[in-house]
Order: sequence, then structure tokens, then C-alpha cells
Amino acid sequence: MTALRASLAAALVVGAWATAGLASASASVPAVDSPSAASRADTAEAPASSGLLSAMRRDLGLTESQARARLAAEKSAASVQGKARQAAGPSYAGSWFEPATGKLTVAVTDVKKADVVEASGATVRLVDHSARQLDAAKARIDRLSAPDGISSWHVDPKVNRVVVNVVASAEDDNDVRTFVEQARKAGPVLVRQTPEAPRTFSAGTVGGDPYYTGNVRCSIGFSVYGGFVTAGHCGQAGAAVSGWDGSAIGNFQGSSFPGDDYAWVSVGNGWWTVPVVLGWGTVSDQLVRGSAEAPVGASICRSGSTSHWHCGNVLATNETVNYSQGAVYQMTKTSVCAEPGDSGGSFISGDQAQGVTSGGWGNCSSGGETWHQPINEILNRYGLTLHTA
Repeated sequence: MTALRASLAAALVVGAWATAGLASASASVPAVDSPSAASRADTAEAPASSGLLSAMRRDLGLTESQARARLAAEKSAASVQGKARQAAGPSYAGSWFEPATGKLTVAVTDVKKADVVEASGATVRLVDHSARQLDAAKARIDRLSAPDGISSWHVDPKVNRVVVNVVASAEDDNDVRTFVEQARKAGPVLVRQTPEAPRTFSAGTVGGDPYYTGNVRCSIGFSVYGGFVTAGHCGQAGAAVSGWDGSAIGNFQGSSFPGDDYAWVSVGNGWWTVPVVLGWGTVSDQLVRGSAEAPVGASICRSGSTSHWHCGNVLATNETVNYSQGAVYQMTKTSVCAEPGDSGGSFISGDQAQGVTSGGWGNCSSGGETWHQPINEILNRYGLTLHTA
């Protein structure tokens, strides 16, 4: 860790990684527009860094060539997604990426729309309920008061239902049963079990690992002009933020939790930002080139201060998560693991920023699931601009 921090002190990277990647104002560092900083961005042309590819090989069981091919297919699917939705019109019922075919599948309710949707480059599946109908059902469920034992709920386009996730140990609880009965009245619902209740992934103070606010350690999400974005549960507006060496970084300028789980922190005192995700010393950093949303089924990777790089798949979007502190809306669920201290860290698909780590269940030894708050929602909420290569 000492060698890692020394190398970061020479580059002063603020990216979608944990706070261990920040250096103090007193360190000897190049200017942000220096040749060394510029050459670092110019020479990395590949969309996937060695760190991201290594995590995909380990967590998804892919060879490097398979990982690169999948990223290329997912990038193509993401570009098709908007065109296919527009082509489907009111008949649109959701979409997802199919790793087996390397194509985007789009659900529609009107068979007459099949040809025009297929012409956009997508595969078509005919279903009963439109996305508008399912979103309306989910919105009705959002207005219910969820008890402990209800983990989350989201629209699943593959099953054409609103899926309500119930913690296995609580399925016989009377309040849980009542909630499920009320949810079924809201629209087409499918109930699934989940092994654990969701929790946020902030951590108590651990010596030598930033960033810190009070006695909480979290991870940096993505650089924006003027600062970085992170999780809202990590600190309230006005709270001071310090780095691994105790030096001041800045302050939380905006924060929302629960309801949302996002925040942004100003950067000053000699700190600055560059558009990368930390490679954690042994592998290259990942450049950030945009924030195009990956479809359900696409691969996605996460970087955080505790568990570093891990990968999985996008499982659901627009999911409501029922934390003990209150519900958080419009989250994206993934099969990526995370651990305490990873909160706020980056989720990225290829070279496209996806969101900041919020919480989940499990860990990176036994596995689990993790949610992130989508990056574009955060940028729009605070009027921020993502720092891209």
C-alpha cells in the first residue's frame, strides 16, 4: 500500500476508486495540464484496461479475447437500445442484452412493431404488458410502506412482471405477507426470494485508508469538473472530507439519502481530478470516456477501496431498494460483490461510467449482489459534468 500511495502521489489521480488514490497538496506532483498527465490519457486507446479485463476473467470466467468481444457487443447493444425503443413506441416493454447471442432483445406488445424493431438491430420478443403499464404498477408499489423483510422491487422485462424480492427468513412474516398481497393488487407481480437484506457499504475508520468524513470511510465514484461524485449515505452537505494522509480534500456540496443515494464533493486545497478508475498498482488505470447506460444483461465492473476490482452482470434497472434507513429509488442491481468501505465507488462498463456503489448483500468471499445509483441521474441533479478522457 505504501508503494501504491507513493505512485499515486506522483500522479494525483481522483477517479472512480477508493480514497486510497488521493495525494496531499504538499506532494510533488505534475500540473494537471503537464505532458506526463496528458500522455497518460492519450496513450490508452483500448476501452478496457488490464485491471478491468483481469476482473472480467476472474469473475465472469472469460478469456481476454472473449471479454473484449463481449464489451464490443455490449457497446453495440447500448447504441441500438435507444433506436429500438423509439421504433417500438408505446408497444415497448423493456430490453436486455443476451450474452449468448451478443445482441439486444426488445420486448414489445404489438406484433406489428416486430419488423421495425428488428430493423434497428435488435431481437424481438412478444409480451403482454408494456413498459408503461409495468412502470405504473411499480410506481403504485413505491407508494406502499415496505416492512423489514422486503428487500427490493423492480420491473423485469424478461418475465414481463414487477419482481418483488423477499428475504428468505422473513417470507412468513405477517407484515411481509400483507405487503406482497398489496403489491399483487398493483399489477402483475412475481415474488422471488433473496438470501439477505440489503445494507449500505460504508465502514468505520480504518487507519491509513481514505476518504474519510467523520468516522466513516467510503470510496470515490467518478471525477466531475470541480470535484467527484459518491454515495449520499457517506456524508451530509457541508461535511468535511479528508484523504488517506489526513489532508483536507473539500466538502460535501450536495447529498441525498434515503430516497436517493448520491452526493458530490468539491475538490480544492491542491487536489484535482482526472478521468480514470484506479488500477490498484499492479495493473493500468481505466480511462472514463462517457456515461452511456449499459443494458440489463451487460457486464459491469466495480472498483472500491476495500475489495478493489470485481465484475458481474447488470440484473435490473429502476429498482427500489428497502434499506433499514428508508427506501432508495431508481437503483441498478448487479451481480457484483462489494464490502464495507466500497460505498460510493465506481461502477463502469467498458469505458462508460455507470454509477456509484450504494449497498447490497453478501461479500467478495461468498458472493452477493450490489446496487448502484446511476451516474447520469447524479450529474443531472447537481448540474455536473463528468470528467472524460
